[in-house]
Amino acid sequence: MSSQKPSAIQTRLEQERINLVKKHDVLLLLKHLAEREEITVKIILDSLYDLGSANIINNKFRSRPLKVFVGAIAKLSKPAFRVVAYYWFKKNCPQLITDWLLQQVAFESETTELVEVETDATAEIVEKTGQIRQLRSQVRLLTGILIAVIAVFSSSFVWLFYSLKPHPNLILTPESTSDSLVRE
Repeated sequence: MSSQKPSAIQTRLEQERINLVKKHDVLLLLKHLAEREEITVKIILDSLYDLGSANIINNKFRSRPLKVFVGAIAKLSKPAFRVVAYYWFKKNCPQLITDWLLQQVAFESETTELVEVETDATAEIVEKTGQIRQLRSQVRLLTGILIAVIAVFSSSFVWLFYSLKPHPNLILTPESTSDSLVRE
């Protein structure tokens, strides 16, 4: 019986070593693929950038002129994004993809963790929803205050401009000044 335990442990250690080697092989293959297919990766990143920037612009900006302006900025920043995104992809994605693939082939039961996360997530969502409502009301209040301040300042400038205009009876003309000098 004692001879079976060491062999079971050795078998398990051997299996773990094989799994680590296979995981390392998958990681190396994905790194090689990312380097060999640089153009393909860049085309994928460009497509994702176009889709993501269009979605963000359409969801975050309501004004059409602002959408056009931000869209132009997004197009101008695309080459810089391409360089940074490709560097990030080469550095991080092979490991992320390897971990994801290994998670897909693992048959471990994680149902208890999922239930705990869901209950925590719903409580957090309720809390965040309340915070979002509070922030929206603060934004509405600040927008109203901003409109009021703009109205006050613009009316002040109009009043100032109107009050600085000389009165028509007080305008000195050359004829009126020469007449006043002659009378003295």
